[in-house]
Amino acid sequence: MSESEAPGTTPGIVMYESSWCGFCRAAKRLLESKGWPYESRNVDGNAPLRAEMQEISGRTSVPQIFFGDRHIGGFDDLAALEQDGELDDAYAAIK
Repeated sequence: MSESEAPGTTPGIVMYESSWCGFCRAAKRLLESKGWPYESRNVDGNAPLRAEMQEISGRTSVPQIFFGDRHIGGFDDLAALEQDGELDDAYAAIK
């Protein structure tokens, strides 16, 4: 998926993030612990990409995580899905 494509146009996980963000690092660790590939989109110093993230997620904070067309939300949302046993099903839905 190129940076010009919005999440949902290609199946997979897309995470908008910032290099200084601890929640972004935590989200990466969780996704990597599952062995799931994801596309990282770093919004640091990239106003157009940050604006894209805000437009499609309705949020200004990072990370913003998408599973295909589904906006998962931030790290807390991702972790809640894992805690509730629903994260694997969310991932299976995009494969």
